[in-house]
Amino acid sequence: MSPASSANPSSHKPLNAYRMTATLKNLYYKLSPTSSSFAVPTLKNPGEFTKARTTEELFPRTKPEVDGEECLRDCEGCSVKYPAKFSIDETEELYGHVKGWSTHLIVGTGKTDWVRDVADEKGSIMEAVDKGDMKPSNGKLMLSASNIPVPGHSDHSTTVLLLPSFQFIDNVTPANTPDLIRNFVNKGPTNTSPLDHTTTPPAEPSSQPQTETTPIPPTPSTSALTARPCPHKYLILLCSQKTRDARCGQSAPLLRKEFERHLRPLGLYRDLHDERPGGVGIYFISHVGGHKFSANVMIYRKASAVERPRELNGHTNGIDEALEKLKVEDANEEGERGKVVLDVNKAQEEEGNGEAAQCIWLARIRPEDCENVIRYTVLQGKVVKPERQLRGGFDRCKQVASW
Repeated sequence: MSPASSANPSSHKPLNAYRMTATLKNLYYKLSPTSSSFAVPTLKNPGEFTKARTTEELFPRTKPEVDGEECLRDCEGCSVKYPAKFSIDETEELYGHVKGWSTHLIVGTGKTDWVRDVADEKGSIMEAVDKGDMKPSNGKLMLSASNIPVPGHSDHSTTVLLLPSFQFIDNVTPANTPDLIRNFVNKGPTNTSPLDHTTTPPAEPSSQPQTETTPIPPTPSTSALTARPCPHKYLILLCSQKTRDARCGQSAPLLRKEFERHLRPLGLYRDLHDERPGGVGIYFISHVGGHKFSANVMIYRKASAVERPRELNGHTNGIDEALEKLKVEDANEEGERGKVVLDVNKAQEEEGNGEAAQCIWLARIRPEDCENVIRYTVLQGKVVKPERQLRGGFDRCKQVASW
């Protein structure tokens, strides 16, 4: 058992950063980013990914001498608790048993629970994608239903979120899912494409004359599908499908509440309708496997998030110290506060749309873990309890994956 799981939580003290106003905490985005120690790419052939055989090869773990004693302690002030009979598997090894996937399609349904197999939901996007003739050409597609709101369109279309491209795609219907796969999934980046990937150049003209048997590219689609960047810098995906396992239905709302509680003072919480640049989007999704390890939490981090300021990784209590160095007093006038927020948003927009650089897939997460998951995993890409909570994931900066 790791020190993090056995330490006494009673000596935990809230970070000063959590007592600051959201305005001040947003300022840490304005620190000049430099590549963190764990974002340095491993030397390998261009485009080559390797399998991380240990948790440490994939994501660094927290260390008290660097991250402070808080990384050894669970939150003592949790506002929620799991039911007394909430029991999960604590014996089976987690890491290295996740099957690889190339892209992740998250379908907006406006619901938090679905039929047992979401692809069996009649007339749904999930059914059309899973059972249609058009299949992804760039590897395995992970398909999830989600509580992303359904637009109130008369055509009954919806919005999907495509990862790792971090794109929302609007006006999706069962009829145009072939266009969705052909024009967005197949042409987008994958979890194992380097971040500096470029669009595949067109093939050189053949020296052989064209014949009637030469395939002709399909004509461009006239579909109404439109893409726009997902504004969030981080995503937290929580399995909420109680039809697959009651514990998922119990844990997801409780974890979301606790994550919200820690994100709000940081100015990072974004609700389902909040599209301000940056911040953390939290979505409920359908079954991802391993419900006996509930709760499953998938954290996607944009490339710009991986390039954290050096202060966040090079010092004890890095977040606190980085904020303290700003030496900015809380503004007393609404105009000053508004100006700060606008400047931060402008800085976030200037980062570029960005793609997911990492996915950190955790399990066995409990409410008392949420504070450190935000503090270290979401914001810094470190894992607090890798031996018992890390299932797998990928890092496109280092070009490594758990599969």
